[in-house]
Amino acid sequence: MTVSIMPGGWIMAGINTGRMTHDYAISEDGVTEGNTDRDLVVFLIGMTINRWWRPDRWLPVFAAMPRMLRELSQDKESGLLGYRLIFDLRGPWLVQYWSSLDKLYAYASDPAATHRPAWAAYNRNARKAGGVVGVWHETFQVEHAESIYVNTPLQGLAKATGIKPVTGRLNTARQRITQEPSSPA
Repeated sequence: MTVSIMPGGWIMAGINTGRMTHDYAISEDGVTEGNTDRDLVVFLIGMTINRWWRPDRWLPVFAAMPRMLRELSQDKESGLLGYRLIFDLRGPWLVQYWSSLDKLYAYASDPAATHRPAWAAYNRNARKAGGVVGVWHETFQVEHAESIYVNTPLQGLAKATGIKPVTGRLNTARQRITQEPSSPA
């Protein structure tokens, strides 16, 4: 975390000053490396609360996710790099970053993991009171990713993978997504 004293004397805690981009070339122990031969999977998952007046049906679905996130976060081999919880008017959803599609699918199908019983409970609940709460997900296998964070707290892909300064070699969005310098026009 960075602490910056701004003009006027007020402090911005946790703000990374300057231009930064994500650094996905990290090892399993979090040490930055020069290797970029890793997968990146972005997984969006959420619930849609269709009948707010039925918390008896949607609250158990909502309560299941923190248990899964805790289980994944405590297992460094799980493949979950990081996540962000978002609330909107239809219900909560997550942006998750994974190191591989295989690890995501392995967790989803692991009978010993928290996900399988939660999914079975959701299906039982949905049969009893269909339409009260919905669940959804979208999976993206990412070949290239580009980001920029200017004077912001650590967030998004950078929070999940690491951060590095935007240098002359990574100055433009095109350079960051290809990781190659642009040729002069």
